[in-house]
Amino acid sequence: CLLTGGSTTYFEETSIKENTKVYDSNEIKKPAGHQPTIYTPVRERKADFLEKIQEHHSTTTPQSRSKSLYQSGKEKQSQPLTKNDGESQSGFHKIQTLLLVLLISVPLFYVLWSGIPGLADRTSSSRDAEVLRAFRAHMNKLKSTYQSQDPNLWRRTHVFLEKHLNASRLPPEPAILLFTAGREAERALRCLSKEIADAFAFSQNATAVQIDGEEKAELDSDLVKLEVDNKLSSAFSEGKKVAVVHRFESLPAGSTLIFYKYCDHENAAFKDVALLLTVLLDEQSLRKSLTFQEVEEKVRDFLWEKFTSSDVPSSYNGMDTDKLSGLWSRISHLVLPVWPEKGLLLEGCT
Repeated sequence: CLLTGGSTTYFEETSIKENTKVYDSNEIKKPAGHQPTIYTPVRERKADFLEKIQEHHSTTTPQSRSKSLYQSGKEKQSQPLTKNDGESQSGFHKIQTLLLVLLISVPLFYVLWSGIPGLADRTSSSRDAEVLRAFRAHMNKLKSTYQSQDPNLWRRTHVFLEKHLNASRLPPEPAILLFTAGREAERALRCLSKEIADAFAFSQNATAVQIDGEEKAELDSDLVKLEVDNKLSSAFSEGKKVAVVHRFESLPAGSTLIFYKYCDHENAAFKDVALLLTVLLDEQSLRKSLTFQEVEEKVRDFLWEKFTSSDVPSSYNGMDTDKLSGLWSRISHLVLPVWPEKGLLLEGCT
């Protein structure tokens, strides 16, 4: 019976029922005069028999019950462990995801700031266009104010300075312009050079620095050289974009050699700036019939005489012909004549 497992119960229960039926039938078939005391022990034996069978079942299944209890207990114990494992795995996956996002976003952020091909060009082009619009607006205003000037002065100045402004990256060299005039146009020379410099600086949200050579004419050459160097260097380092040197011919000759540093084609200390120099000639006026080439030669001859003649003051002794040739090649990029203007105020320029 133990080997057959579950089928045993059915067989035993069937036999028990049949036996009980026999006992009941025997009891019922007894004669009517039989004593009823015999019926009670039979029922008691029947009940005892049933209890023994139930006890037999209870003794044959403890192993299976304990096994099921163990399994259910194990499942209950494994549930929190599984929950804890799931939470730890979820946290680990979150950390992995965060690291992956950082690994992707940081290089992408760097690339965007460094400049994606095309994006940086569009940004630079937009900035250049805005600067050019501001510069042209100011130059057009000046053109309407200084109506006596040669149209070629405006055209050449526009082309020269706009080429410098239009460079999206660091320009290869500074922009150097030299304006000149006769005595009758001294005021127009000062005002026009100053206002062109202001227009150039304003378009870049900057300001211009000015140096007056006439105020330094009688000073020591080395002292003036150091002073000019300090002023230009500090101004350009602070973000100023243009300098105007009025009356360049009045500077002590040796001091002008400092402009090697600022006007050199290849090795200028600052390349994203412009320098406007003015030279006032000894002549009363310049003929309007002169070509730009003839005006340039006139200015060159005047500076040669001014800086290298034997009767110049002792402060000019630092200059010689070779040095002046090198200086001239650096400052004569564009030489423009200025004509007198009748509408200028006595104080101020416009």
